[in-house]
Amino acid sequence: MQKIRKVKGGVVSAKGFRAAGVAAEIKYKSRNDVALIVADRPCAAAAVFTTNKVAAAPVVYDREIVRSGRIQAILANSGCANACTGDAGLKDAQLSALATAGELGIDPSLVLVASTGVIGHRLPMDRLLAGMKAAKAALGRTGAHGLAAEKAVMTTDTRPKEACVKMTLGGRTVTVGGMAKGSGMIEPNMATMLGFITTDAAISPAMLRRALVLAISKSFNRVVVDGDMSTNDSVFLLASGEAGNAPIVRGGDDFRDFADALSQVCLSLARQMAADGEGATKFVTVTVRGAKTAHDAERAARAVARSSLAKTSWFGRDPNWGRVLAAVGYSGAALEDMKTEVFYDGEWAFSRGKVADAAQLERLGKVLEKDSFEVIVDLHLGRHESSVYTCDFSLDYVHINADYTT
Repeated sequence: MQKIRKVKGGVVSAKGFRAAGVAAEIKYKSRNDVALIVADRPCAAAAVFTTNKVAAAPVVYDREIVRSGRIQAILANSGCANACTGDAGLKDAQLSALATAGELGIDPSLVLVASTGVIGHRLPMDRLLAGMKAAKAALGRTGAHGLAAEKAVMTTDTRPKEACVKMTLGGRTVTVGGMAKGSGMIEPNMATMLGFITTDAAISPAMLRRALVLAISKSFNRVVVDGDMSTNDSVFLLASGEAGNAPIVRGGDDFRDFADALSQVCLSLARQMAADGEGATKFVTVTVRGAKTAHDAERAARAVARSSLAKTSWFGRDPNWGRVLAAVGYSGAALEDMKTEVFYDGEWAFSRGKVADAAQLERLGKVLEKDSFEVIVDLHLGRHESSVYTCDFSLDYVHINADYTT
């Protein structure tokens, strides 16, 4: 296994990519809201999308376009989701791709589009296309260009989310970098809010998709902010091949090493998303171990991570372990309560029927004062374990979502 090095970087760190982000006043003034990511030449490509039956127009359009496995550009906007807009919205997505292709001088079949924002509004096409042209003129390869693109897809995010790693394959340095947005309406089954990942590895589209599905199962699919799945969830992965490694066309050591590197980037972005959940004050890892089956471990962890009662107790620094145990109990996982233990970091809260006394509750309270901690549930029924990444629910979460469209 190759040593994977985490480095500072993002979506333009890999060879062969440029990006830009500009303000087009799609919803707000003086705020980046149109991003453009462009490869120097057509790339191997893969993408994974929401499984919500209410899928936004960009998702419907991209699902067909990405089947070719060859993509060169992605146009993305914030401020308008272009969801629940019917045939007109789909035509807007198609026109966006067509206009972008014309501006870049490439085939329209090489362009994907992505949108995020309020559901039910048509895209302001004049502003979007003007923003696309401005973004094309501003394209560049520096970290600042990547950061500008990242800021253009942020909605309720409070900070950018970028990640990058480097490794060696066949004597060649390979880079994987990316950016993501996502703060609320997050519990995807197949993707995240929006994720854009690039690599200069030489790899076939089929193996690229295989690696992406594996990486997502370990990262974005393990993020729970509020239990709601977006209509626009998408993750895009482009591979330029400019690292010059022997092309990865089948499984083996090189594929496993590449998949590990990709997983690290996705996991970093996923954890950043959970930590920046809408109104979040705490990043919480929920781990269930000792489960009878892997399925039991995951559904028990998800139940705790999405429990509004548990999440509000974490915000209030209240070690209310009963809410954690109750969530595991209704998750459907096999459970014997008198065999179960609940911990906050290394401090026990409930242990096989033994309940934390006042002194122990005080120690637990100190754990919950931290910005980041782990809730561990040990079922003592088997060997399976699963972790899910989440955050607390604060008063700000209510305010953000109560006022989102008004």
